[in-house]
Amino acid sequence: MQGIYLDHAATTPVRPEVVAAIQECFTVHFGNPSSPHAVGLAAEAAVRRAREQVAAAAGVSRDEVVFTSGGTEANNLALRGAARTVRRGGGTLLCSAIEHPSVLETVRALQDEGFSVRQIPVDRSGAVRLDQLAELVDANTRLVSVAYVNNEIGAVQDIAEVVRTVRQINPDAVIHTDAVQALGKLPLAPWAWGVDLVSLSAHKIGGPKGVGALLVRRGTRLVPLLTGGEQEAGLRSGTENVPGIVGFGLAAELAAAEMDDLARRLGRLRRRVVELVQERLPVAQVLGPPLAEAAPHIVNLALPGVKGEVMVRLLSEAGVYVSTGSACSAKKRVQSHVIASLGVADELKEASLRISLGRETTEEDVERAAEEIVRAYEELVQWRR
Repeated sequence: MQGIYLDHAATTPVRPEVVAAIQECFTVHFGNPSSPHAVGLAAEAAVRRAREQVAAAAGVSRDEVVFTSGGTEANNLALRGAARTVRRGGGTLLCSAIEHPSVLETVRALQDEGFSVRQIPVDRSGAVRLDQLAELVDANTRLVSVAYVNNEIGAVQDIAEVVRTVRQINPDAVIHTDAVQALGKLPLAPWAWGVDLVSLSAHKIGGPKGVGALLVRRGTRLVPLLTGGEQEAGLRSGTENVPGIVGFGLAAELAAAEMDDLARRLGRLRRRVVELVQERLPVAQVLGPPLAEAAPHIVNLALPGVKGEVMVRLLSEAGVYVSTGSACSAKKRVQSHVIASLGVADELKEASLRISLGRETTEEDVERAAEEIVRAYEELVQWRR
C-alpha cells in the first residue's frame, strides 16, 4: 500500500511472521481440534500453544482464555453472559459514557430483558468520574463495564480504582473491561486490579481479523451466547478458527515482547505530529487527556472551522489515512458520543481527527502527515472564505 497509514486504532497490518504461521495452519495444521486422530491432535496442540501465548501476554492462566470472533463478540459474551446469570432477571448495568458501541448497544439491548442501564459520566479528559460511579453503584448493580483505553481519544482509566469504588459498595458486582486498545501498548494485570472479565482482539496488534478473546477469571459465571458444542470450556461453541487463533497467539507474544520500546517510540512520534500541526495551526486542540496521560498511540486533534469527515477525505486523496473516530460507527455519520461526552464546545464536536500510530509508523510519516493536515485545513478555510 502506498501512502501513510495512521489509523491503527481501527486495524493494523498483519505482521509477516503472523502471515507465515497462519498459512501453515491452512496446509499443515488444518485439522479439527476436536478430532481424536493425529491431524486433529496437531491442530489442538497449535490452539493450546496460542492460548498460552495470549495468556502470558495478558497476565492470566491459559484456562482463563476463551477465544471468540473478535472484540465485539468478547464484549457481548461478557455483558450478556454475566447479566443472564441472574435467575430472576433485573438489576442495574453500569458502563462509562465513552464505551465502544459494542458495549453501549449491548447494554441497551439488555434493557429489553428487564435490566436497568445507567451511564457513568466522564470529565473533560475522558476519565471516569469516580464520585459519580460511587453514587450509581448499589446492591442491585449486576455488572460494571469500563474500557481500559478509549479507542477515540486514548483516555486510560484507573481500572484498579474503578474496582475499589465498586467493591466497597457491592462486592458481588461483576466487573468487565474492554482492553482491546491496550494489549501491546500498556501493561495488563487484570486479576491484580480485581476485574472479572477482559476483552481482547487480534487485529489491533498485527494479528488477523475475525479472532479475539474474553479473559474469564476463575469462578466467574457466564451464560454462553452459542450452544451446540463444548468448545472453549463450553462458553463458545463452534469449531475453533485455528489459523486465526494461531495468528493471534503469535501476534500477542510479539506485541508483549516489544511493548515497552514500542510505547516509548509511539509516544514520541505522537507528540511530534501534534507539535508540528500546532506550530502551523495554533487553533488545533487535543481533545481528551493530556498526551502524557493518554495511551501512546492515539491522539484526537480538533481543527475548529472544518468538518473532520471532510478533512479525512482530503487527506485520503493525499495518501494520508486517518479517521474521525471508531471504525464501527464511522459510516453512520452521527456525532461521536465520545467527543460529546467530554463537554467540549459545539464547534469542536465535528472538527476532530483521530490519528493512531503503529509499529510501521516512522518519523517521516508523521512529518508528512502533519504537513498534509496543515495543507488540507488551510485549503478548506480558504475555500470557505
